Amino acid sequence: MPNDFNQQIIEEFRANAGEVGGPFEGARLILLTTTGARSGERHTTPVAYYADGDGDVLVIASAAGAPKHPDWFHNLVAHPRVTVESGAFTYEATAEVLAGTARDDAFARAVEADPGWADYQARTSRVIPVVVLHQIPSDGPPNVSASSMGQYMQLIHDAFRRELALIRAEIGNAGPTLGAQLRINCLTFCQGLHNHHTGEDIAMFPFLADSHPALAPVLDRLREEHERIAELTAELKQVISANPEGTAGPADPADPADPVDPQHVRKEVERLTAALEAHLTYEEQQLIPILDAPAGAAGPAH
Repeated sequence: MPNDFNQQIIEEFRANAGEVGGPFEGARLILLTTTGARSGERHTTPVAYYADGDGDVLVIASAAGAPKHPDWFHNLVAHPRVTVESGAFTYEATAEVLAGTARDDAFARAVEADPGWADYQARTSRVIPVVVLHQIPSDGPPNVSASSMGQYMQLIHDAFRRELALIRAEIGNAGPTLGAQLRINCLTFCQGLHNHHTGEDIAMFPFLADSHPALAPVLDRLREEHERIAELTAELKQVISANPEGTAGPADPADPADPVDPQHVRKEVERLTAALEAHLTYEEQQLIPILDAPAGAAGPAH
């Protein structure tokens, strides 16, 4: 039977591009669609997630510490191919249940980010599974629920804003050192932003330059801002990867033995936030009217 509470979250999630209120406001949520182990029917469940690098995400089959694994876990064990909705993107993924040290390390990262996971584990005798969802590469543009190029840009920008707000809040709640999971979140954000700007530089901007020559000054400014933001993300990554004095080699983002000062990271994140917000706002003002204009029409470019 459908869960009315979950269904309400699903509908709100889809209606608001991944944002929900109530008890899950500000939480990291995805919608995970699995195939029923026995029924073969498709079932969608809101689940918490953590970044795992390289486009992968982790989900935890806690069932709030219940004695049995949740249904969605049994489903993906039987049928590992799943569908993931992030709010901005929808994509297919392959589910891998982690075992041994890989599972323990991933669960420890989650506990460090939210001690509630340890409470769930303490309530049950079962070992709570951790699953990594590997995104399946696909040809063509990403699957985004947008009816126009302008709406596509706005959704992507808002997803970056939301992720950056989550990271800032997590840094604000950090202890004396930056946790491994938060470091991975920061690095994942930086990589995603780099990929987005690279796509604009090699595809969208040349197209707009050819179709709207008057946009040349705007596109030049946006390219320059991409370079400045790339410098800021490089500086943030350098801070995250910096080892304390007296240690050798770069820090491992997943190794809590390599401490990083959250105050230092917070300063770099604030610098990046200010530059990125100004860039996104300017880009939206200048390009969305043109991207959404009827053929032959032109929007503002000043």
